[in-house]
Amino acid sequence: MKCKVLRWLLLLLIVSVGAQAQTTQTVQTTDTIQVKGLIIVQGKNANGKRIFRMYNDTAYAREKLKKNLHTRWFVIDVGFNNYIDRSDYSGAVAYSYFAPTTSAEISKSYTYSGAGLNTLAPRTGSAPLTPDEFKLITGKSININIWLFQQRLNVYRHKINLIYSLGVEMNNYRYARNISYVPGYPTQIIRDSVEFSKNKLFAEYLSVPLMLNYNSNPARPSRAFKLSMGVMGGYLVKARTKQISAERGKVKKVDDFNLNKWKLSLTGDVGYGPVKLYGNFALTPLHDYGLEQYPFSVGLRFNSF
Repeated sequence: MKCKVLRWLLLLLIVSVGAQAQTTQTVQTTDTIQVKGLIIVQGKNANGKRIFRMYNDTAYAREKLKKNLHTRWFVIDVGFNNYIDRSDYSGAVAYSYFAPTTSAEISKSYTYSGAGLNTLAPRTGSAPLTPDEFKLITGKSININIWLFQQRLNVYRHKINLIYSLGVEMNNYRYARNISYVPGYPTQIIRDSVEFSKNKLFAEYLSVPLMLNYNSNPARPSRAFKLSMGVMGGYLVKARTKQISAERGKVKKVDDFNLNKWKLSLTGDVGYGPVKLYGNFALTPLHDYGLEQYPFSVGLRFNSF
């Protein structure tokens, strides 16, 4: 009796699958069959024997087998900013003791030399400029990037890909010291006379990253190791400072504050499954002259490939 029941159940299952197969699209490849929730891929083992592999039908797998170009919308980065400071502080201290007298010395006023640093952040010899003056509060120097879209182009078997995006980088630099940017020609950074409860510089860039991507397991992204590396170009679209103090209240200033208009960075991310870490390291200084600071940001990336 049990054998008859099993035979009837098996027959019903075969008929059901056959009926469903007639109404289900088949993937347009010679070695792949897709029936509802099952993907069967034909291949060969090391001995040349024909074998079949079966996968669960996820949205990712369906798109992977149909096309080479994939798109994600609104990829978000959340992380922290800091910078590597290579400014010529010793040169600025020496320069503060005498005024420029020759055209050659004056021409250095808009470079990354000590003369340029003294032009941007002038100090007296009795109160010299130090790197500590531009110290950041790392935990409050937030980086948020919003990529309007991110596309991945298959280069080799979906394991090697090209990834590119378009979006905005929003960088907050929260200063620990009471310094102020004074817009003008030239811009100057001074020591202020008040105590700020908040003192930050904000810089926003329209950016385009281009990365080469490796994916260890394209058929199962939740179990894949992913690594991307490349370059990113950006253009400054907005800059402002925001200061809050008991004496002045909230003060906002909008200017370019001697920031570089163009930005070139190394960029990349690494992750396993849905968890991904990103990093951006600028190859161009934050400021156009004077301060030679190279920003970097690290954090988590959401909704990416």
